[in-house]
Amino acid sequence: MPLLRTPPVIFPFFGHRSATRLRIAGRALRNRPPRWDHDSRLAKMRALASHFASREYAGLPVQLEIRSPSGESSLHAGFTDDEGYLDFDLPLENWAMPRQTEWETVCFTWNDGEGAQSTEGYVLAPGADSDLAVISDIDDTIIETGITGGFRSVLKNWRRILAQMPAERVQVPGSDRFYTALSGGLLPAAGKHLPATRHPFFYVSSSPWNLFAYLTTFIRSRGLPLGPLELRDWGLNRETFGSASHGEHKVLAMRRLLDFYPDLRFALIGDDTQADLTAFARIAWSHKNRIAAIFIRQAGEAHSPEEEQAKADIRRAGVPLWLGSEYDVGRQFLDRIGLAHDHEAERIVETVSETANETGSGEPA
Repeated sequence: MPLLRTPPVIFPFFGHRSATRLRIAGRALRNRPPRWDHDSRLAKMRALASHFASREYAGLPVQLEIRSPSGESSLHAGFTDDEGYLDFDLPLENWAMPRQTEWETVCFTWNDGEGAQSTEGYVLAPGADSDLAVISDIDDTIIETGITGGFRSVLKNWRRILAQMPAERVQVPGSDRFYTALSGGLLPAAGKHLPATRHPFFYVSSSPWNLFAYLTTFIRSRGLPLGPLELRDWGLNRETFGSASHGEHKVLAMRRLLDFYPDLRFALIGDDTQADLTAFARIAWSHKNRIAAIFIRQAGEAHSPEEEQAKADIRRAGVPLWLGSEYDVGRQFLDRIGLAHDHEAERIVETVSETANETGSGEPA
């Protein structure tokens, strides 16, 4: 079939819901589902480059079917935009939340010119017993990139993205144990749709939406908690690569999640390479009673005056701040943020010595 006549396919992103709203997005592309089992370097580069040479399908009519906890279904119509994106943000009539966090399913349907097509999408529903959620960065927080800031550093990282499969990327040491601890562990009913953890996870990154499948494959392959991703539509310009742009995107994404779940406290995890400190400080100051803790992995160069000020602002806001090059978080810090009672956290997170704990744990103001 000629290239321009390749049928469109909907690739859903992970969604999430509360009792009153459901949000899920996707993209219509003339691409095949990605494969991550290539062996040769050339095949890997071709496969990864295809994610950035995406063939979008604009103006495609799509229907979304959602089903309430009581079993009632409803259909919602939408169209893809000029770049193939589709975004549903739907009001709900006080849907009951599950007792424990779980993934629910929705159904996208469309006509690809050859007939009716459908695919499932996954929506994270935080459990009624969840008292804490986690928002995490990705680059240099769970996956090593070597980015230390600046245009050249970002471009250098593309060598890895265009030459390595997700399973070949280097994971930040200790992130699996640390994230498992904060997640509260897998729930007994995990696997009904996707693996679910007690504390819901959300990922906020300045990476492009083209890398959604790549990043979720990495997260799943390393046993990290699955969660919705907030990524960006990239352009090759300074606005995309600048550190200020990274921080602004993350601030807006975090504020949306805080507004979406007004009854949840959040822990924030990031690193000091792409404006996380300054972005987290803004959130800590504007939502002082909602931020349980901030964890910053030290992976970059010496902190700038703006970052030093951000650390002071976080402490002045009364938010516990942890800084360290490795995820060795001690019992004292967990107790300070209300997690020491969690037996899963006690079992998995290493308890460091008193001296190391005092050094690694930030002090609240």
